[in-house]
Amino acid sequence: MDENAVPATLPGAVPTAPFEEHRPHLRAVAYRLLGTFEEADEAVEDVRRAWPARRPPIAPGPVPAPYDPTEAVARACLDRLRSRETHREHPWDPWDPWASGMPNHRDDPAEPLPPTALDTLTPPERLAFVLHDEFSVPYERIAPIVERTPAATRQLAGRARYRLREAEEMPEPDLPRQREVVAAFLAAARGGDAAAHDLLDPDVVLRADATAERAGMTTVHGPGAVAEAIARQVSTARKALVDGAAGLAWPAEGDPRLVFAFTVLENRITAIDALSDADHLGRLKLQL
Repeated sequence: MDENAVPATLPGAVPTAPFEEHRPHLRAVAYRLLGTFEEADEAVEDVRRAWPARRPPIAPGPVPAPYDPTEAVARACLDRLRSRETHREHPWDPWDPWASGMPNHRDDPAEPLPPTALDTLTPPERLAFVLHDEFSVPYERIAPIVERTPAATRQLAGRARYRLREAEEMPEPDLPRQREVVAAFLAAARGGDAAAHDLLDPDVVLRADATAERAGMTTVHGPGAVAEAIARQVSTARKALVDGAAGLAWPAEGDPRLVFAFTVLENRITAIDALSDADHLGRLKLQL
């Protein structure tokens, strides 16, 4: 028996085997999550270094959970996706890649979306979509990786499908609760209250289009950076409905020159989209 094999798996977990037997699958998952083979190989190498060396001794007590290589590579990729958001160099366009001439629907639905299309997603959205829709990983197994409930993880994947034009409608939001969260965030931000940070998800992403970036808005990741980046505009913004969801418009009077669209899951803001491009604003359904 190969002493490098990991313990037998529990029902529903990934079958265990020596690492090299898992490598092709892990590399495929990592490539779809990260979009380049170089980064994928780095993530797989992280998993290889952490691979259990040998079976644990048999002892009384609960059976330890088996090592799940798919979960391990997903966590390694999520760390890289978060870092990528923090150091994003190019402006975000909410309608790319479709605006560049790519068809809204592929000729062959079984053909994977190009990695550039997945770049429009937040790290948790990308992970939930890829693992569930492309690799058939149940939401119950994805939820601990993105630190959300299975129901919220399902919503993440649904939002990803909508952004990728794989679904025609965004998952139905809880609009009253969403408005409460955005209103609470607005009040806290205006008062300089640290409670504003508590309303932002640890993985929150602020994405700014090219026009918003030229005006000084930056694409950032994490509660502290996001709160700081939008503090000035939020202090003089007004509440708005953006495509039927809670948002903010700036300035407080006159035609909006900057719109913030919020994504709220489980009472926390997971993404804020800052839109200032005239074409982008023209596509939005705004209620002020």
